Amino acid sequence: MTRQEITVFYMEHHRRLYNIAWRILRDSGEAEEVMQDTILKFVSEPREFASGAQVSAWLARTCIRASIDRLRRRRRETAFLEEYARQESGDPAGTQDSPSGLDPESPSFLPRIRSAMDALPEPYRLVLDLVLIEGLDYEEIAALTGQKETTLRSICSRGRNKLIEQLKKNPI
Repeated sequence: MTRQEITVFYMEHHRRLYNIAWRILRDSGEAEEVMQDTILKFVSEPREFASGAQVSAWLARTCIRASIDRLRRRRRETAFLEEYARQESGDPAGTQDSPSGLDPESPSFLPRIRSAMDALPEPYRLVLDLVLIEGLDYEEIAALTGQKETTLRSICSRGRNKLIEQLKKNPI
């Protein structure tokens, strides 16, 4: 690809890939890195695709996988640091909740949904993002995460229940 073709390609796909990575990672810096790594991987290793839809699907799958890998790495690092801190001080870790509302007519409904999604524990948030926002089915998510479809269905169901519970708990 020429420099101009790469620039055009980047402009076509960067926003979607960034949004995918951000919804999984919840960190703009890491999301941008994953987005750039995905585009770089595509550009540096030429592939044959029959259509633009196949290119878009490959980019989305690759971005999701890279985001999940980075999330797993972050989780391992955090667990290590928390364990080290507990050994040094003996303090247990706490939890936090985010306020949200349930009135769909309210102008702040979507920000409250986003806030409630952000407050969900990681496995629920990840699966709900992939199912509800990305529109992936359980088979695709199972291929990406390495979990069984039945497990993913349970996580999604529990995540929805937790999300609804949070929204009902703090109506404004």
